Amino acid sequence: MQQMTANFDCESTEKLPFTLQEIRTAIPPHCFESSVTKSLSYFFGDLTIISILYAIAYTLDSWFFWPIFWLAQGTMFWALFVVGHDCGHGSFSRYKWLNNFIGHLAHIPILVPFHGWRISHRTHHKNTGNIDTDESWYPVTESKYQEMSWLEKLARFKLVLFVYPLYLFKRSPGRKGTHFDPKSPLFRPSEKWDIITSTICWNLMVVLLGFLTYQWGFLWLLKYYLGPYVVFVIWLDLVTYLHHTDPDIPWYRGEDWYFLKGALSTIDHDYGLINNIHHNIGTHVAHHIFLTIPHYHLKTATEAIKPVLGDYYRKSDRSIFEAFFRSYKTCYVVPNEGSKVYYQPKKF
Repeated sequence: MQQMTANFDCESTEKLPFTLQEIRTAIPPHCFESSVTKSLSYFFGDLTIISILYAIAYTLDSWFFWPIFWLAQGTMFWALFVVGHDCGHGSFSRYKWLNNFIGHLAHIPILVPFHGWRISHRTHHKNTGNIDTDESWYPVTESKYQEMSWLEKLARFKLVLFVYPLYLFKRSPGRKGTHFDPKSPLFRPSEKWDIITSTICWNLMVVLLGFLTYQWGFLWLLKYYLGPYVVFVIWLDLVTYLHHTDPDIPWYRGEDWYFLKGALSTIDHDYGLINNIHHNIGTHVAHHIFLTIPHYHLKTATEAIKPVLGDYYRKSDRSIFEAFFRSYKTCYVVPNEGSKVYYQPKKF
C-alpha cells in the first residue's frame, strides 16, 4: 500500500516511535548471516547467463535479435552490479579479501570503479535523507536550481536515466569530486591505494575495449558491449532514482536528521519478473536500515520489520513506469529552509 506524507506530518524534531534495536530484534538472526557458497552461486549464475547470451548473439548475429540481446544482457549487467553491490557492503561474505576480489570481477567489466563506488556509496548510506550530506539523488534547493546552468538542469532533470557515467567523473550538482582520483574529497587519505587499484583496473578495461574495437571495429563494440552497457546504465539510474526520488519521501536538515530517520527516507518497489533477476534490490527500506543483510535474506527481513515500522514503511503500489513518470514530472526542488521537507514541482 502506498504510504502518504500525512503519516509524517508532525513536528520537525519528531522522534521515531521505535529504535534501531527494536527493528533488529524483529528480524530472524539468520538474515544477518552470509553464505560464501550461496553468494558465489549468484555470481557464477549471472556469469553463466551472460556467457549463454553472448554465445546466442554470436551464433545468430542478426539485427532482429540484437535489440533483444541488448535488453537481456544489459539487465544481466545490472544483476552483476548488484552482486558487486553486496561485495561493497560486506554482505557477500565475512572475508574482506573475497568481497574486494569478487567486487572487482563484478564491477570492472561493466566499467564501475569498485572501490571508488564502494566508498561514495558508503557516504550515501551514512547520510541518506540528509539534504546537505547525502551522496546519491539528493534534492536540489530552490536557490541552487536558479544558479544551475541549462546544461546542469538538462543532465539532472531531463537525462536522469543516462547520467551515471557522468556521475563517476563529476558528482551531482553542488558536490565536487571524481571517483578516480585518490585526492578527491570523496575519499580519506588511508583509502589512497584502494582508489588507485580500482582506477588502474578500470583503465585496463577501457584499454581492452579499445583494443578489441581496433581489432574488430566499432560495429563489434556496439553490438557486443555498448548496447548492453546503455541498458545497464538505464537500469542503474532508474532503480536508484525510484528508491530515493518520490513526492512522499521526506528530507531532513541539521539536528532533525539522524541515521534511522534518514534510512526510512526511501521506498520499496515491485519490479515483477525482474525482482529475482536483479536480486531483490526492490527491498530497499530493509537494505538501508541494515546494509549488511545479504540480498537473498532481504525479503524475509522486510516482512519481519513491517509490523514494527507500521506507517513508516513505504512501498509503492504503482508500476515502476507510473512511479518514474510521477517523480519525473513533480520532483524538482525542495525549499531553501526548514527541515522535513518534500520535493516540489518546478515553479519558475
